[in-house]
Amino acid sequence: MIITKFIMVAVIGYLLGSIPFGLLVSRRVGKVDVRQYGSGRTGAANVLRIAGGKVAAMVLGLDLLKGALAVVFAGLIVGRDYLVVGGFGWGVLVAQVIAALAAMAGHNRSVFLRFRGGGRSVATFFGGLLALCPPAALFGGEVFIIGTGLTKFVSLGSIAGAVSTYAILVPLIIRNRFPIEYLAYALIGTIVIMVMHRDNIARLMSGKERKLGDKAKAKGLSLPTNPESQDSQGP
Repeated sequence: MIITKFIMVAVIGYLLGSIPFGLLVSRRVGKVDVRQYGSGRTGAANVLRIAGGKVAAMVLGLDLLKGALAVVFAGLIVGRDYLVVGGFGWGVLVAQVIAALAAMAGHNRSVFLRFRGGGRSVATFFGGLLALCPPAALFGGEVFIIGTGLTKFVSLGSIAGAVSTYAILVPLIIRNRFPIEYLAYALIGTIVIMVMHRDNIARLMSGKERKLGDKAKAKGLSLPTNPESQDSQGP
């Protein structure tokens, strides 16, 4: 029964993460298909370049919510049950970590987008961490905001914010006895985010990375003067 619950939280987390809010909101509010511009991804950063700050803020909030809800639902489903693996008890915290990581996977490889496109899972990562360990999420969020604001590179701010969550959790676990599961989530999530930003890292090193506020061009075309006025394309 407990194994079934762990499978359930993984599936629910993945399906929650798979909801392409970036595409849905940008098409509904911004009247544009963000997949046709810039990186082609549905994350808040690409939405910001295409549809503007209002739409991007909505997408950011919804993508945060996906990660947080995955953790909440996992807690409700598993409760006090636990699974013994190798002499160790896997309880609700492990289930919540699995659900949050599954949400990140869904955000990046959405079943609703035929496993293509999606975002780089930064907002969903922070949403899951916010539900798991608010102090670490808030610290990482501040680093993200400061890093992005100073450098104008969203990718660099995202990586710095993710890495900082792991860095702050080390002393919190050693000195304040925070659960080790938080550190595992931060480590795996940070690795995933860095891998997802490997093309950004290459552009940063070559000096070709887009800065915050730069307009994105349509794939193979020049960016329309007013992309909000363009009819959105079907999936």
